[in-house]
Amino acid sequence: MSDKLISKIPEGPLEQKWTKRKSEIHLVSPNNKRKLEIIVVGTGLGGASAAASLGELGYNVKIFCISDSPRRAHSIAAQGGINAAKNYQNDNDSVYRLFYDTIKGGDYRSREANVYRLAEVSAAIIDQCVAQGIPFAREYGGYLANRSFGGVQVSRTFYARGQTGQQLLLGAYASLNKEIAAGTVKSYPRHEMLDLVIVNGQAKGIITRNLVTGQIERFGAHAVVIATGGYGNTYFLSTNAMNSNGSAALQCYKKGAFFANPCFAQIHPTCIPVHGDQQCKLTLMSESLRNDGRIWVPKKLEDVEKLRKHQIKPSQIAEEDRDYYLERRYPAFGNLVPRDVASRAAKERCDAGYGVNETGKAVFLDFADAISRLGHKRVAERYGNLFEMYEKITASSPWEEPMMIYPAIHYTMGGIWVDYDLQTTIPGLFAIGEANFSDHGGNRLGASALMQGLADGYFILPITIGDYLSKKFAEPKTDVTTKEFVKAEKDVQARIDRLLSIKGTKTVDSIHKKLGIIMWDYVGMARDEQGLKKAIKEIRELREDFYKNVNVPGSQFEFNQELEKALRLEDFFEIGELMARDALNRQESCGGHFRVESQTEEGEAKRDDVNFMYVSAWEYKGEGVEPELHKEPLKYEFIEVKTRNYKD
Repeated sequence: MSDKLISKIPEGPLEQKWTKRKSEIHLVSPNNKRKLEIIVVGTGLGGASAAASLGELGYNVKIFCISDSPRRAHSIAAQGGINAAKNYQNDNDSVYRLFYDTIKGGDYRSREANVYRLAEVSAAIIDQCVAQGIPFAREYGGYLANRSFGGVQVSRTFYARGQTGQQLLLGAYASLNKEIAAGTVKSYPRHEMLDLVIVNGQAKGIITRNLVTGQIERFGAHAVVIATGGYGNTYFLSTNAMNSNGSAALQCYKKGAFFANPCFAQIHPTCIPVHGDQQCKLTLMSESLRNDGRIWVPKKLEDVEKLRKHQIKPSQIAEEDRDYYLERRYPAFGNLVPRDVASRAAKERCDAGYGVNETGKAVFLDFADAISRLGHKRVAERYGNLFEMYEKITASSPWEEPMMIYPAIHYTMGGIWVDYDLQTTIPGLFAIGEANFSDHGGNRLGASALMQGLADGYFILPITIGDYLSKKFAEPKTDVTTKEFVKAEKDVQARIDRLLSIKGTKTVDSIHKKLGIIMWDYVGMARDEQGLKKAIKEIRELREDFYKNVNVPGSQFEFNQELEKALRLEDFFEIGELMARDALNRQESCGGHFRVESQTEEGEAKRDDVNFMYVSAWEYKGEGVEPELHKEPLKYEFIEVKTRNYKD
């Protein structure tokens, strides 16, 4: 391990590590908590739950979001459910099994200790949410219901129809509002973080832009928490909300926080296919649909051709002429293989010419069997709102014909490097949820994102941040008039002035779309050395074109979404190049990272555990200078590392 990467993983048995670490952490007394200020950037499940918890503990919290309300965070779009090792189904689930499934699903590229802790606190999350009144689905007798998700053979996913993220966020938002009313949390909506302020090597505050007035503002604190989600919108078309971005994380990277595993991007298999050149985002159809929906394409190319010309309907294709390819290739898991496996299988079928829509980029997700087996009422109870959403978007009813789906960028497993305490390489800077890298390895299992966000926010960060703050309560409030804050503000202002001065002819979106095409073509589902080198070259050329020809209308001191997008696109260029560089370095296939040069005869991912069983942590070295790679070895003491097998 690099001498700059100190993971702080406790010694001892796996099941005792978290207990041991909690016993070692220094505490902050209630009287001293009132003297301390914490900035939380982001108000999704991770940020909202963290701010609510820290406020309830007695800290003074400032929380920032880019929307008009914390309840508008992108976590609201999560549909399918949240995992927890409750074993309500008595199907032999356990903390260990959740831990093992997560490690295996991530293709053995995550930390043992972090993942076990996640599984360990998962049950408490459900108790917390039930206490908040979250309307989880229940069985007839009143017990909480569970369903299965991809990559597992048990039922451990708690859900609220297809609105789980929304309901969980409302619960966190209610807790947050309680603290706002109490005065322990102060909310700053429509504020975007544009820089991190470092004083004496420690994170001491942020620079923001008020998105309504355009005013640049300084905010200081004793610690900063980044909870701004992932960087999937680098690809332009993704399932993320259009406002979702990687800017906060990227600015932390440029100030000294290492960026870990940037190439690990998840491509979700069940998204509505691209339907036009003017599309600005993609729509996710919940993975929960794969519980009862069957994925297939025709066996005969002539049937494919007739479908594309609308000469026949999918329901007219005989059962024996359908290729349920996931069930054929992976009989033990069938349609519930992990997302990376399902996505690559769909791509393989479409590349072979069996895609069922006009573009050739779609497969069927069919509920005919489920409707026949369970009945209309039961299917509607499980998926009714998802069926309605699909019909509104596509004008096709899943009750009558199969859904069409195709993989799309959804989640990023990479992020800011953090230690066991969720602290970055910058003292006083913490990262939680999708903004960090710590729990999912090369691929995230479905329903684990909500689990991580709430685990970090409710149960881990409020404890671990105390160890850092226990040495800070005697320090005065951060002075935002120091030279460090002045310089950071000037740097932000210079970025804005530069963009507004270009006066080119191209829109921000037109350039971002080009970046998205580069990323999807060369850093998407299949990657190779030649393509990755080409991606780096083309991203650099596109960045040059951006600084010569972009046109950002309007001014700084007004509501200016084009300026917002331009600032974020600057950062997407950096992120895209870093992703390509990391993918080029990782000469193996694992999880969501698939190198064409590293596959089995059957086309499955082929890991190289001898040379690449490590976390790649990149250190920024300056503009135009190649970043430095640091390696955190991954040591598996409590599980046997195997080749993933979903066939038997």
